[in-house]
Amino acid sequence: MVSLQPPLCDFGWKARPFDLLGVDGKRHTLESARGKNGLLVMFICNHCPYVKSIRDRIIRDALELQQHGINSIAIMSNDPADYAEDSFDNMKLVARQYNYPFPYVWDETQQIAKDYGAVCTPDFFGFNANLELQYRGRLDASRKEAVPDAPRDLFNAMLQVAKTGQGPREQIASMGCSIKWKE
Repeated sequence: MVSLQPPLCDFGWKARPFDLLGVDGKRHTLESARGKNGLLVMFICNHCPYVKSIRDRIIRDALELQQHGINSIAIMSNDPADYAEDSFDNMKLVARQYNYPFPYVWDETQQIAKDYGAVCTPDFFGFNANLELQYRGRLDASRKEAVPDAPRDLFNAMLQVAKTGQGPREQIASMGCSIKWKE
């Protein structure tokens, strides 16, 4: 398991379109996923200890952001050949077990991860209502262990995006396991 940090926010970068199958059996697109005030695109997976350690907080933040017009979508781009825990069937199980309040979709070809420049799980991309990138940072100060009372970096940034259309200029990169690319 390789731990990586993605680059920081490229403000104004336009969200790339996608059309991916969700664990709910439906197709999800950029247009169907977006909220009136923005969209949080999360690259996550099932096996990553970084994702596992923040899963509950991702769910909490996604639910609260919905109340502010920010929708969320989770994309799983790992090759499940070496990580069976990331299979589509296991994605269904995890989404059901944790009652994901957002579409959980499979980037089977890994093209969307490449289009977005995603490098790790979790990797967060926060877009405004015009689908311009305004946040690419961490969820909070936690890594694999929760930090009590950690400031909610992603949540606070996305609230700012919902209100002003702009993300904070100071951002701290996320950290996580490398995306498992196909050979």
